[in-house]
Formats: sequence, C-alpha cells, structure tokens
Amino acid sequence: MDKNIQLFKKQEKIYPRRVWGRYRKIKWMSMVILLGIYYLAPWLRWDRGEHAPDQAILIDMSGRRAYFFNIEIWPQEVYYITGILILAAVGLFFVTSLFGRVWCGYACPQTVWTDLFVWVERIVQGDRNARKKLDESPLSLNKIYKKGLTHLIWIIIGLFTGGAWVFYFNDAPTLFDQIVHFDIPLTVGGWIIALTFSTYLMAGYAREQVCTYMCPYARFQSAMFDKNTLIIAYDEKRGEPRGHHKAGESWEGRGHCIDCDSCVLVCPMGIDIRKGLQMDCIACGLCVDACNNVMDKIGLPRGLIRYDTESKQPFNALRPRTFWYGGIISLVGILMLYSLLTRSPLEMNIIHDRNPLFVVLSNSEIRNGYNLHILNKSRTDRYYTIGIEGLENANLRIQANNEIQNDSLHVFADSLGNFRVFVTAPKQQEIRKEIRFIIKANDDSEIKESKETIFVSGSK
Repeated sequence: MDKNIQLFKKQEKIYPRRVWGRYRKIKWMSMVILLGIYYLAPWLRWDRGEHAPDQAILIDMSGRRAYFFNIEIWPQEVYYITGILILAAVGLFFVTSLFGRVWCGYACPQTVWTDLFVWVERIVQGDRNARKKLDESPLSLNKIYKKGLTHLIWIIIGLFTGGAWVFYFNDAPTLFDQIVHFDIPLTVGGWIIALTFSTYLMAGYAREQVCTYMCPYARFQSAMFDKNTLIIAYDEKRGEPRGHHKAGESWEGRGHCIDCDSCVLVCPMGIDIRKGLQMDCIACGLCVDACNNVMDKIGLPRGLIRYDTESKQPFNALRPRTFWYGGIISLVGILMLYSLLTRSPLEMNIIHDRNPLFVVLSNSEIRNGYNLHILNKSRTDRYYTIGIEGLENANLRIQANNEIQNDSLHVFADSLGNFRVFVTAPKQQEIRKEIRFIIKANDDSEIKESKETIFVSGSK
C-alpha cells in the first residue's frame, strides 16, 4: 500500500477578507441588533404587581414558571412551548422556501458570534493577508502579544455570553451582584464556564465547520428549495469565459469575470460560488458585495453574482409551498393567541386515589379519596367553593392541615393549592360512576372550572 495516499484532507484555515457593501451593512446591523437584544433583554423590567417578579423575560426554574412581559406560562401549559417550537420550525421553513439560507447568513447565533470574533481578530491582527502572515511567522513577542490579546478578548466575550444566558433564568440585578462578589451558586458558575468555553470554541475555532459538519439544517435545506427560491447565483452566461483583464482591453469574445477571486477571498465558508450552489453556502451575500465592488472599478454593470432564482425568473413569493407554510403559521398563531386571550385565571386537576380505590365504612357507605390541585393564576388571594355533580346523597369533606369547609378553599395569589378530598355516598349500581367536580371563585362567579372523574363502588 502506498504510504503517500491521503485519505483525509486536513481542514484549511479560512481567512475571510474585509469587504464593504449593502449586504455587509445588513450583516452589521443584524449583529448589533441581535447581540443587543441578547445581552440587554434580561435587564428589562416589567411591573406585574405583587407576588410576581419584575423581570420582563424570565424562566424561573425554582418557581416553575416562565414570564414573557405580560404572559405567564405554567408547567401545566407546556402546550404553549410546543406551539412556539412549531412556529419557529415552520417559520424557518417558510423563510427558507422564499429566501434560501438567509437565517444562516444573517441571524444564526453561530454566524453572529463568528462575525464578532472575526471582527476582533481583524482589529487586533489586521486583514486577511496580515492574519495569514502572522500565523505563518515564527514565534515572537509581537505574535504572542497579538494572539494573546485576541484570545483574551474572545474569552471576555464568551464570559459575557455565558453570563447573559444565566440572567434569563435568574433575577439579573441580584445575580449580577452575586457574580461581582464571587458568591454565585455552583450550578450558575458551571453554566457560565460551559457557555464561555463553547462560545470560544465554536466562534473562535470551529466556525464554518459547525455549519458544514454539525448543523443539521445545512443537510435538509435542499428539501425546502425550489426553482423560485432566492439563492446566491453566479451568472455563468455573462461571466464566462473568465480571465484576467487589463485596462483598455476589449471585452469582445470573453466574459465579465476577471478571475480576481475576490468572491472566494471574502467568503466565510471558503467556497467558490462560481462552481454553482453548494451546501456550504450560507447566503450571506458578501461575495455579492465583493463582486459588485470589482464591477464598479472596471466600469461594468453590477450583478454578475447576485441573489437570484434557479429558474432565472422574477422572484415570486406566492407559491403553493409558501401558502402551506403561511397557513400553518397563521393557524397555530391564531390558536395560541385565542388560548392566551381566553384562558381562565383558574385551573384545577383532580386525581383519584389508586390505592385503595375505595373504602367501605362501618355504615356500608363507600368513600373515595382524591387529590385536588387548584391553580390560582390571578394576582390576588382567592377563596373557592367546591361542589360535586352526578352523585346522589354524596357527602364531600376537605382535609388540609386541618378540616376546612367546602366553600373556603384558600389559595394564595399566583400559586398552587393542594387539598385532600373525600367523597362518601351510598353504594352505587355502577362499579365505576362518572362524576364531576366544580370549582368556583367566591368573589367572582364567572371564574369557574370543572373536571370529570369517577366514583368507585366496588363489585356488585
């Protein structure tokens, strides 16, 4: 066997060159806006009244609650999380079917943080040629200084990233004070370290390899493309045959591409878009900016590389695929909005005892036990009345820390009340009889909830 055979090619480091233009401006704006939202959102305050945190966006793990401005989601309302995930997934499919991988190019966290890290690298070490030369140069004080400063800033950005993330799960001002005084819980510190390391690794080293080898979206995106999807395209008819051009030479018999490789040198993925659409392309548009700048210099029309459709027809957003995606998004969004607007400030769950299913008393009556959970989603303490339907001559008794009346079930504001309920009744004809528990708020008759369960009498 030939020992010189190379089974795997070593990953070559990519040194994207600086470029300026319309799409680079959009990327900068996107990065600033998205990073601003990420780092500053936990500090927004929102007055929810008493008995509730004032952080606008908070996932309270200890309190088992999630807050988003005026919306409060309980663990029992996990279907809202499901709805959000469906909207996010279908929304991504919808955008992809229209505009290709614009999410990857402008809004994906991997792209945003990589852009930030490359910007730091460029500020400290210089543009493409300077960075490449520095990497190839022997070890020196200048190299140690520039590399060390670059990595230090990367680590600081990673620390801010990890710190901002844990703020979403804790009261931000309180946790910040704990961090300053090095008095943070071990789990919080672990998350900060983990996210610092992952940010440093993914944005500093992995970069385009995350998109190529780790992200599943790059693999199945082609299933969402059609001939009318906007993609980054090279106009081969106009550009070929390519070749270097000197000032004053005629363009007769040749294409407008001067083979300057500017589109390749600015690409963060290191691909040549002139070879056609590739899986690695993230549709960031930097090659478009680079090519347009070259066209401006040599006095030719822009658009040799541009956003275009595979069919080369004018972009059309009204297609069956987009109607389906839009319909699903609209349906799920309307259902979630309706559910939020009409949801009751009261929710109850009643669970029948499993062991024993029933107890025969000395007077031959049958007693069933239940666990009653009352969710008071309002901002005020409330008393509730419980009743039962579907069972004649039934006696209902509530047991908490002490005996309480059926019309005085006290549940604190924005909390869960747990009660033991015992129902006693004469033996029924049915072995399992369907009954209904009804809960009403004493101060508002419109606030009520009911649940069906069973009353077990045993064998006939």
